[in-house]
Amino acid sequence: MRHGARGLILAVSVAACARGPAEFSPVPVLGEGEHAYTVVLIGDAGGPVSADAVLRALKDDVEDVNDSTTIVFLGDNIYPRGLPAPEMPDYEEKLERLERQVKAVTDAEARGIFVPGNHDWDRSGPDGFNAIRRQAEAVQKAGDGRVEFLPPNGCPGPEVRDVSHFRLVLLDTEWLLRDGPKGREGCAASTDSAVAAQLQAAVEGAGDRHVVVAAHHPLRSGGEHGGYFRVRDHLFPLRAVKSWLWFPLPVIGSTYPIARSSGASPQDISHSRNRTMRLLIERAIRGRRPLVYAAGHEHNLQVLTGTASRWLLVSGSGYYGHGGYVTWLDGTRYATSASGYMRLDATRDGRVRLSVLSVNYEGQSRETFSLWLTEGVPDVPCAEPSEDCNRRR
Repeated sequence: MRHGARGLILAVSVAACARGPAEFSPVPVLGEGEHAYTVVLIGDAGGPVSADAVLRALKDDVEDVNDSTTIVFLGDNIYPRGLPAPEMPDYEEKLERLERQVKAVTDAEARGIFVPGNHDWDRSGPDGFNAIRRQAEAVQKAGDGRVEFLPPNGCPGPEVRDVSHFRLVLLDTEWLLRDGPKGREGCAASTDSAVAAQLQAAVEGAGDRHVVVAAHHPLRSGGEHGGYFRVRDHLFPLRAVKSWLWFPLPVIGSTYPIARSSGASPQDISHSRNRTMRLLIERAIRGRRPLVYAAGHEHNLQVLTGTASRWLLVSGSGYYGHGGYVTWLDGTRYATSASGYMRLDATRDGRVRLSVLSVNYEGQSRETFSLWLTEGVPDVPCAEPSEDCNRRR
C-alpha cells in the first residue's frame, strides 16, 4: 500500500511538473529547386485496416517527391506478434496489414525499408526468429524491387544504405535485447561487440553524408517505455489490457506502472538489458555523432536533443488512434501523442529540414512542428506565443 501510494503521488507530481511546449515559428518550406532528397520516418504502423489513415496521408504527402524518397518503417510492422505461420487462422489478416504498408510505398513510387521491432519478433516470444524471416520474405515478395527488410535473415545489422545526402544505418535493437533464437550464422556481426564495431565503422565512414541511425527502440523517451505514466494509468490499470475497462483500482492500480518504471520489462528504458543495449549504441556512435537517431516503439511523436546523436526522433504513431502518453523532458523540443510521422528533407546545399506531420481520421496530414536540424539556421521564437504558433505551414 505504501509503495502504491508513493507511485500515485509520483504520477501526480510528474503530471503537475510536465512543461508545455516551447513555442517556435515554423521554418520556411523548401522553395522550388531546393529539394534534393526526402527520408520519411514512420513506426508502429502494423494496425488493422481501419487504422490506415496515416498510411494514406503519407502516400499523398510524398507524391511530388516520390522518385527521391525513402520511407523507413521503424518496426512493429504487424501487431501483436508479427507474421504467423501460413497455417494459422489469422495469417491472411496479418499479411494484409504488412502488404498495406508495402503498397503505400509502391503506390507512391518511392523506395522503402522495413526495420523489425519487438512485436515483429513474436512479441519477443519463442517463434520470433521464424516470424521475422517470414516477414522479410513477404516484404520482398510484395515490394516489387522497391522495398527491403533490413537487417535481413534475423541478423542484427547494421546495414547501410546511402541515398543522396543521407547515410541510413539500419539496426535491429530487438536482436540485442533478445534471449531466444536469433540470426547468427551468416550474419556479418553475430555478437554484441561485433555489432558495436560495425556500427561505429558505419557512422564514421559516412563521409560528407548526414547519418541517420534507424532502429526500433529509442535511446531516450518521455513516454511509457521511458517510465512516464498518467494519473489515470494508476487509477484505471485494466485499460492496459482493454481500453474500455474503466474500472477504478486506486493504490492497487499503481502496481503496474511502478513495475514498468522499475525495470520489469527489457522493452523499457529502466531495465538493465535495455540500459546495456543503449550504452553499446551510444559508445559506438558518439565518436562522430550522427545527425539523427530515429526510433519508434513509443506511440507518439517526440523531437529531443541528444548527446551521442545530435537529435533523437521518436516516430511511433503510424497506427491511427493508437497514441500513447508523452511528457516533456529536458531537451524535448516537441512532443505529442497524435498519430503521424516525420520527414527529413535535404536541400541541394546539404541542409536538412525536419517536419512533424500529424494525421486526422480522414487521412489528412498537417505540419505541427518544423526545425532545421543542421547548423547555421537558427530557430526563431514566436513573437507572441500561442497554441497555433507552430502549427501552421
